[in-house]
Amino acid sequence: MNPDQNASPRDAATLIVLRDTPDGPRVLMGRRDASAAFMPSKYVFPGGRVDGLDRSIALARPLSSQTRAQLLQDAPDTSPEALAICAVRELWEETGLILGQPGAWPDPPAEWRAFADQGLVPAAHMLRLVCRAVTPREHSRRFDARFFLAPAEALHNDPDHLCPPDKELTDLQWVPLAQARRLNVPFITTIVLAEVSKIIAEKGAANPDGVPFFDNRSPQPVFTRLTGDL
Repeated sequence: MNPDQNASPRDAATLIVLRDTPDGPRVLMGRRDASAAFMPSKYVFPGGRVDGLDRSIALARPLSSQTRAQLLQDAPDTSPEALAICAVRELWEETGLILGQPGAWPDPPAEWRAFADQGLVPAAHMLRLVCRAVTPREHSRRFDARFFLAPAEALHNDPDHLCPPDKELTDLQWVPLAQARRLNVPFITTIVLAEVSKIIAEKGAANPDGVPFFDNRSPQPVFTRLTGDL
């Protein structure tokens, strides 16, 4: 048995940026390096694990009450704000795109200085939870990932100016939503893309059944939905 299979999955956040174009909706994706330990060569959305600093960064505007409640459901010890900060940070680091509001930082950490230099503070009011998924136990690295959706209109820089501070993702591109599943994507990404398509078809209306949650924390996988009821 892999020694990591019984370890607690690490909290993580992923951000799907949805862009309206004359040719239809597009989502921002990039390819992971072939040498990556987790999902090598796969096309993914910007994202990564929560780090310690994410828990100390303040938001300019908070999460919606519904999204916050969904994040807390079945995760009482997790900080919704840290997950939101993680999503914003990973988008910035992996694409150079910024979600934030005008504001000043009294003393920004070194990791956030380039973000703060734009005169912006991270904001989360535009984030919508669309899925939660825990990596199956047979994987060597496991994450408890929350997938957020945000409109490209909320970006504070040119969506075509993809200039990431790091190079974790390559071949960054705005992929037509209808074609994204044809790429080499993880299985969970196909589920998330279907959820995004459903949201578009329903013109953004909230699903009364809640957000899908693929729970692999226990030996027996469980599928449930996050309604925000605590």
